[in-house]
Amino acid sequence: MKSNLLGYPRIGSKRELKKAEEKYWSAESNEVQLHETARTIRKQNWLEQLNIGIDLIPSNDFSYYDQVLDMVVTLGCIPERYQSAQQNLSPLDLYFAMARGIQKDGYDITAMEMTKWFDTNYHYIVPEFVQNQKFSLNPDKIISEYKEALELGIKTKPVIIGPVTFLLLGKEKESGFHRIELLEELLPVYHQLLSLLEQNDVEYVQIDEPCFALDLGEKEKSAIQHCYNYFSEKFPSINIILTSYFDSFGENLSLALELPVHALHLDLVRGQSDLEKALSTQFTNSNLILSLGVVDGRNIWKNDFEKSLSLIQKAIKAIGADRVWVASSCSLLHSPCDLNLETDLSKELKSWLAFAKQKLEEIVTLKALAENVKAQDILSKLVDNKKANASRRTSGLIHNPLVQRRVKALSADDSQRLASFTERQKQQREVLNLPLFPTTTIGSFPQTKEVRSWRAQFKKGDLDQDSYDRLLAKETESSIRFQEEAGLDVLVHGEFERNDMVEYFGEQLEGFAFTRYGWVQSYGSRCVKPPIIYGDVSRPEAMTVKWSQFAQSLTNKPVKGMLTGPVTILQWSFVRNDQPRSATCQQIALAIRDEVVDLEKAGLKVIQIDEPAIREGLPLKRNEWKAYLNWAIESFRISASGVRNETQIHTHMCYSEFNDIIESIAEMDADVITIETSRSEMELLDAFVQFKYPNEIGPGVYDIHSPRVPSVEEIEKLLVRASELLPIEHIWVNPDCGLKTRQWPETKQALIHLVDAAKQMRERISVEV
Repeated sequence: MKSNLLGYPRIGSKRELKKAEEKYWSAESNEVQLHETARTIRKQNWLEQLNIGIDLIPSNDFSYYDQVLDMVVTLGCIPERYQSAQQNLSPLDLYFAMARGIQKDGYDITAMEMTKWFDTNYHYIVPEFVQNQKFSLNPDKIISEYKEALELGIKTKPVIIGPVTFLLLGKEKESGFHRIELLEELLPVYHQLLSLLEQNDVEYVQIDEPCFALDLGEKEKSAIQHCYNYFSEKFPSINIILTSYFDSFGENLSLALELPVHALHLDLVRGQSDLEKALSTQFTNSNLILSLGVVDGRNIWKNDFEKSLSLIQKAIKAIGADRVWVASSCSLLHSPCDLNLETDLSKELKSWLAFAKQKLEEIVTLKALAENVKAQDILSKLVDNKKANASRRTSGLIHNPLVQRRVKALSADDSQRLASFTERQKQQREVLNLPLFPTTTIGSFPQTKEVRSWRAQFKKGDLDQDSYDRLLAKETESSIRFQEEAGLDVLVHGEFERNDMVEYFGEQLEGFAFTRYGWVQSYGSRCVKPPIIYGDVSRPEAMTVKWSQFAQSLTNKPVKGMLTGPVTILQWSFVRNDQPRSATCQQIALAIRDEVVDLEKAGLKVIQIDEPAIREGLPLKRNEWKAYLNWAIESFRISASGVRNETQIHTHMCYSEFNDIIESIAEMDADVITIETSRSEMELLDAFVQFKYPNEIGPGVYDIHSPRVPSVEEIEKLLVRASELLPIEHIWVNPDCGLKTRQWPETKQALIHLVDAAKQMRERISVEV
């Protein structure tokens, strides 16, 4: 029996990688210093896993930005637009240019598209494929990190994304072919990679194929079978660990069990039914090892040892201990690093939790318990685990009868606006009096070092409330004046008082707890600190009215009230697992509804309820979509339906494909939806056009995740494209997301260009008329 880890957080326990990267991007440090920080993090991770007792320690789970982008570089499928820069940029700078775009040294190259990694809040860079795509091997990262661990005396298992998943995660940039058809071009490069690993005496290779969690067609299944038969024939001495996660294999399990691999990993947190099916199957491969993912890599609740042991022992009884491994359900990339750093959590709540380091200990302890180790420290851990889980079930912290009664009293009327969109639109136009192609932003403005320092000083007690408020008021007024001068039509207050778009709300809601160092990577250097929803949720008092009302008092133009929606708060938190997620979401929806009503009473005529995570939360299996969408859309509507007709409700979604859920998006019945379309060059609009989306829409016209500033002509070109697809009276003009992570100079220049492009569109339309 072995303990098996699929991957580990790479940002550092105190976000050391983030800080080092951002210094490098701003030219405050050099490449050598950045590499040294990365090397230190990898060393700490490997030694921690070794010392705790993990048997199968991963390498190549580290990344400077994204593991899929790493594979793009490894497989040599760099998009053509970067070829000119390839000769003059270092490999690292080329890598970052692909992720972030580049606009310097004579280059003006857009970033690659980014979207959500399955149903997580992690974003990956989307591979781009052309019809005659060529691949070539660049193995430096994988080999160097393997050797780096060897220098520490640790023989790791390199982790690579499997060929079928890599192709399915990508996008065809030309018509006339399907990306899975590129497999024959791709397999020889994987052959070269595995040959090189074999030459370096690699014993185990973890090949991640999370596409197994999806509904696969015959073409994809055939490709998987072909791949692993090929690998088995060419590399009989390499032990391939085939890994899938985030859901059950479902109907794909029989195929997976037939493949000639050394071990098959099952995510038993998301797909417990797979174990029963696997154990009842007559294995073609009689030596196949099952890696049992019993420790949750995506949530922070302490493992239930008794429950996990029952699954492990069931497998041992069926196939023997030598063919069973104990593992994390997925990479611990999605977990915070170390619970020991949290000194402010209540003792009771902390006793229910486990972060990445503690999950390593859980894996090792479960392995020892399964092997029937009788050591006193192991047995005491079992006793402590039982006490902690029993405490959580009975704790008075969790349940609030008033909240539960309010949810139970919900009726169909609570999720309906007073009139149809057509009627509301007439009333809103009379009240707001906006021009064609109205301009706005998504909400946040740059959080400068000064703003962040004020917040830090305030939290430490070094800045009193009045002083802090004066600084925030000055910054808010400055942002309002800039927006007026730039000519934006619907303004925002800038959100300078806020940290994260979910954390800020959770801090003011009952049933939430917060960490100091509970950071997880969202993309690149962007880290978030998800709240912990441990109990029933309610809103004790108004959360955003003060600053929204202040901003509106500064201008005659409408200012948007800015809220995060219930589904997104749910998705971007660590959620209690003792009741259905739908029940928790309804509780959050009622809290947000109360805030929406209070914003309207305070004089706000436009209120935005962000829901970027609606698509992200969609189950990976299509047959589970309807149930999820029913409660997710209803929760949004509960939050938005307590206002008058003339109050305009906006929502925002980013980095999502809408084609397959467009009817549900329409059912949200938001007056205006803003979406990301810049990286895809308006491609995401196709779903709204084909469906004839009835409400107003703001197709994001520039990519805020890149530091490059789009030209007026570039934005206008996108707006012309949008106006060819949508009714012009329904089109808004906006960036594709909030501007919190950008710098003020580039932000101001980009928004001035955005307003100029909207003005030129109005002139173009008036001439055409």
